[in-house]
Amino acid sequence: MDHGKLERNSILLLIGILIVVAIGGAVEIAPLFWVNGTVEKVSGMRPYTPLELMGRNIYVREGCYLCHSQMVRSLRDEVERYGHYSLAAESMYDHPFQWGSERTGPDLARVGGKYSDEWQRAHLSDPRAVVPESVMPPYRFLEQTPLDTHDLKNFLIANRKVGVPYTDDQIAHAREDLLAQADPNSEGLEAMQKRYPKAVARDFDGNPARVTEMDALIAYLQMLGTLVDFKSYRADAPENRR
Repeated sequence: MDHGKLERNSILLLIGILIVVAIGGAVEIAPLFWVNGTVEKVSGMRPYTPLELMGRNIYVREGCYLCHSQMVRSLRDEVERYGHYSLAAESMYDHPFQWGSERTGPDLARVGGKYSDEWQRAHLSDPRAVVPESVMPPYRFLEQTPLDTHDLKNFLIANRKVGVPYTDDQIAHAREDLLAQADPNSEGLEAMQKRYPKAVARDFDGNPARVTEMDALIAYLQMLGTLVDFKSYRADAPENRR
């Protein structure tokens, strides 16, 4: 094909570029208008608890996603290593989502319950104490940093504005639910677990005297991949279809 006319005429070249960009943009953007119809509804999924949400904020703040993706692809070696491939519904409440293929460290989509809280604390405090070949920096300061909850309700409200179905009741009791999840002896534990089914409550950082950033981060890590029961999951089951 003769490109001479385009290459010598800047106006024609500009028009050609705009046409190509418009077509490419339409191909990428148009499917987003039907995204609610393409994300399957999966039994067990729920919004993050306030403690898990704060832990996720710390995870993003510290750049953990730069080395650890949360997307198990449907390739045999990945499924054998990490477990069932990731479902779109597992990230439907993530803003932003933690997908990606760059893995300096292992994928964390199924890390929940794989290790004990004690292992997670040791790994975050001194990674090479449990994984000698690790290049991960230490995050010991999380154990000494009280969790800042003054903007907690605003975080839930902001997430609701982008589609996460937090109720007025969940927002009103955000702080109580956060404290209850970090204290299994709390009087508000039963109410918290009604609002957030399958939420695990315990002293994640080993220090019952206060709620720290370590509590929040471990609470987030320990729920990853635990909400969907993949032993009984079937993509064609009525409860897993829109």
